[in-house]
Amino acid sequence: MTSYSQGLSMASSTAVTIYFGPLSWFKEQIGKKKETPSLLEIVYERDEASRRHIHSVEGQELSEPEEARPRPNRVVMESNDYASLNEHVITNFAGLIHSISPKQLHLHNPPAHVQAHLERTFSVKVERYQYPMVTRDTLVRFRDGFADHLVGQAAVKEQLLAALYPLTTNRRTKPVVLMFYGPSGVGKTETAQFANDLLGGTLLRKQFSMFHNDKFASYVFGGAHSEASFARDLLDRESGVILIDEFDKANAVFHSAFYQLFDGGVFEDKNYSAQLGPSLIICTSNYASEDEIRKVLGDALYSRFDALVQFKPLSTDEVRQVIDRLVDNRFSKLEADEREYLDASGIKALLYPLASQSGNVRKLGKLTDELMSLHLVRAVLNESANNSASGNQEPAA
Repeated sequence: MTSYSQGLSMASSTAVTIYFGPLSWFKEQIGKKKETPSLLEIVYERDEASRRHIHSVEGQELSEPEEARPRPNRVVMESNDYASLNEHVITNFAGLIHSISPKQLHLHNPPAHVQAHLERTFSVKVERYQYPMVTRDTLVRFRDGFADHLVGQAAVKEQLLAALYPLTTNRRTKPVVLMFYGPSGVGKTETAQFANDLLGGTLLRKQFSMFHNDKFASYVFGGAHSEASFARDLLDRESGVILIDEFDKANAVFHSAFYQLFDGGVFEDKNYSAQLGPSLIICTSNYASEDEIRKVLGDALYSRFDALVQFKPLSTDEVRQVIDRLVDNRFSKLEADEREYLDASGIKALLYPLASQSGNVRKLGKLTDELMSLHLVRAVLNESANNSASGNQEPAA
């Protein structure tokens, strides 16, 4: 039987295009065309064919060998597909492409050494996604909409406007890196989400508190090409805003991994290389002061932040405003029959005593949900019990 590679042994050139950016954009660039196989499908077919054996029986004619498969016109490969390839295939990727010999090859966010191997062998064109940029109009919308998204923190708004301005100029070619610090639940994450909403795309948010084992080392510095990595997530992201939540929870041994990212907007591990350009990186933490940040992170990392933005505890009046917003927001999402069971003013009155006890918006949101659900279930059960009792009454003689 003629093998797949023998059928494609003709000497030919392959036009390779590499795309760096989100998957949705990659699919738009390559368009929808019939009979466009993925490289992974072809590899699986080749592996299946290599496991077939032809047995000859004396006195019987051998069957005709299968015809060689025609040369593929166009082959594609998405970012997640590389994890399904064995390590030896990745290290000899150029040889794999030679044996398949497609006329066009379109690769999405390949590992760095795959790109390097292909560039030594083929003519390679690189396309990069243009992430939404901060403009002066963005600053106006941020200023005008800040109070609708966040209670208090007036100083934060002014400081952020100043910090974001460099991204509106052509002079800025690297990210603006900010450290949001202060107590939990006062709007740090919400502010990052608001900034991202102005630009569009799904926010890339990573919570470093979730990493407390060896997996974090491979995630940050790179492990096997099939493992998750921060660099690959940066390549796949849709937004120009990157949120690193709870940066203070990361072990100090990982701080050095961020020097190059904060300095020049490049993040490299053993497999991938991500270039961010003029984007926005926001790190959140529960540090209490700039002195604490400098002491814990050290001068090398501390000096790489463009601005340290303090979020202060909410006053009692501000917490009451938060409660008003939370209750009104929850009420707006209830069904009409549910709203008949509840009194918004009464719910607010029950929550107001918490204004002097808790300034954590996240906790207040959960308490609001819990209180409203409790009132709703009581009302529904009482109504059900009353209906049941009414139905069980015997009619008068």
